[in-house]
Amino acid sequence: MLMEKIMVINGPNLNLLGSRVPEIYGHMTLDDINANLQQEADKLGIILEFFQSNSEGAIIDCIHKAASDCWGIIINPGAYTHYSYAIADAIEAVDLPTMEVHLSDIYQRESYRSKSVIEPFCLGQISGHGAKSYTIALNCLAVAMKIEDQ
Repeated sequence: MLMEKIMVINGPNLNLLGSRVPEIYGHMTLDDINANLQQEADKLGIILEFFQSNSEGAIIDCIHKAASDCWGIIINPGAYTHYSYAIADAIEAVDLPTMEVHLSDIYQRESYRSKSVIEPFCLGQISGHGAKSYTIALNCLAVAMKIEDQ
């Protein structure tokens, strides 16, 4: 497979993984998740760039930047999932294959968490598989790349 680049974007409070409500989000840190994802990307011949911010504007700027040098995006928008039309608009505007990920199953949590305004602009959404959600999303994008190359 040709070397392709995917931007991995993590939103608010994901920098606290490992210590933030571990019974919901697990004990792995964001660095642990990124390291595991990098190992999988290496096997697939995919370059990853990692970004985390608690700021909506910085996330939007990162999405815009991805349009210039990335094939696709993996995004865990955190709480912005449920109300950030600005992030949804940015994903729609750049028109890159995007996978939305969540560690927990947002559909089995509080009612306000069960709606994603991001999902309609994504290739797909992976929710509720813990840190494996990222790996599943990466593999989905790898398949999409392979199909596009044919």
